Amino acid sequence: MEDSKAGYRVDPENLSELSSDLHSLLDTCVENMKSTREELWNPPNNKELAESFSLSKSDDSCDTKEVYDKLRSIMPYGTNQKHPRWWGWVNGGGNFTAVGAELVAATINTNMGGRNQGCVEVERAVIEFLVNLAGMDAQKAFGVLTTGTSQATVLAMAAARAKKFGIDVKKKGIRALPEIAVYVKDGAHICVEKAIELLGHGSDSMRTFTSFDHLTQLVAEDKAKGIVPMAIVGTAGCVNRGTYDDLQSIGKFCQQEDIWFHVDGAFGYWILLAEKKWSSLISGIERANSVALDFHKWIGVPYSVGACLISDRELHYKTFSNRPSYLAPSVGTVPGSDGLAGGDLWFCDYGIDLSRPFSALKCWTTLKSVGTRKLGEVVTDNCRQAARMAGIVKNLNKSGNNSITLACDVVSNICCMYLKDVDPRVIAAKLQVAKVVVFSTTLVNGKECLRAALVNHRTSDADIDYAMEELQKLLPPK
Repeated sequence: MEDSKAGYRVDPENLSELSSDLHSLLDTCVENMKSTREELWNPPNNKELAESFSLSKSDDSCDTKEVYDKLRSIMPYGTNQKHPRWWGWVNGGGNFTAVGAELVAATINTNMGGRNQGCVEVERAVIEFLVNLAGMDAQKAFGVLTTGTSQATVLAMAAARAKKFGIDVKKKGIRALPEIAVYVKDGAHICVEKAIELLGHGSDSMRTFTSFDHLTQLVAEDKAKGIVPMAIVGTAGCVNRGTYDDLQSIGKFCQQEDIWFHVDGAFGYWILLAEKKWSSLISGIERANSVALDFHKWIGVPYSVGACLISDRELHYKTFSNRPSYLAPSVGTVPGSDGLAGGDLWFCDYGIDLSRPFSALKCWTTLKSVGTRKLGEVVTDNCRQAARMAGIVKNLNKSGNNSITLACDVVSNICCMYLKDVDPRVIAAKLQVAKVVVFSTTLVNGKECLRAALVNHRTSDADIDYAMEELQKLLPPK
């Protein structure tokens, strides 16, 4: 007997009611946006929330309104990195316009791995924008959106290996390869080491250099031992200090030595949009064989989306393309009749994901609605604000107050501060719990310090001044 419910089990029976519930939820989201500047952080009751959101195989369906009420209940308990005084780690503040892009992307629910679909053109446009902004050869370079820089680095190192040892490494693996080395400057992000581990070469393949002269020395020593230098990583925005490696010198050296040049621009890539005083820090990125970057940090695209750019599109394609029979393209009899399995660009051929979200839409929406001029002004603002924070510390020192001292010079958007006679981790926690400001902590020259990474487009000079005043209140008398 035919089941009359087959095909109608999941979609709501009454789309008018769904529309009303969605509008109500959207109103709640907008109210949350309005209150972004009001409360820094709400410590969650994890046990209570775990019970509230627990799932069971025996659960029956709930009314959509009830489910949406549950969604409302979790909204106050994120990290609220949207707040203008959220400066911990390097976490972007998101932007409200891109919420619409997320709604549309979820509604379309397309797989961006490939097939003949218009959505591919949005990602193509975003990648071409990134390539042009970096100054790479637009006729040869290409890229792919990723979950973030960590994934992008894996792709870049895989391409570097294919360039050095040939595409056959995809079949034969690393068994027949000689020992390799990958070079990073002191302070480089851990994602490079993770990528090398995942590719099977082991963290012992990593070399850490302290200067350009030290780098050239390490490369010469490895070559003399029969070790193959596979890649050199230039950091554009050190996660601890906000410093930029000398990309011009490293890029020229890589070209001379036939070594892959990778630039880690996780957040620092976007300094390309800033005023020349700061954009000049990233001079030389156009020499890169690959670039990794994040959208969800400095320019505030909602989490998560990054990108990997590779200067040689043909190599990029050969490194990752692998079409089994069930993904073979269809062929029509007349132009334009290839069907859904047609299309000239399948992004699954440029990365490791076959099932891919429509992340390009929120990137495009942010770039188009905010504009590169305003985004550049934000990047410039944050660099100036880090300098302002450093200036406050220097003025304190001039007046004889050494309770706070700079751990290192401010180069871009990160300010690190030593605190006298107190543990920075304790102070950071107190300021967070008091809902004043989110600093994180790190080590500079082996010593614990307070760290502010300014990638929030809502931060004002007044926020800098207020946070520094409140910090001083928690320190011992000078």
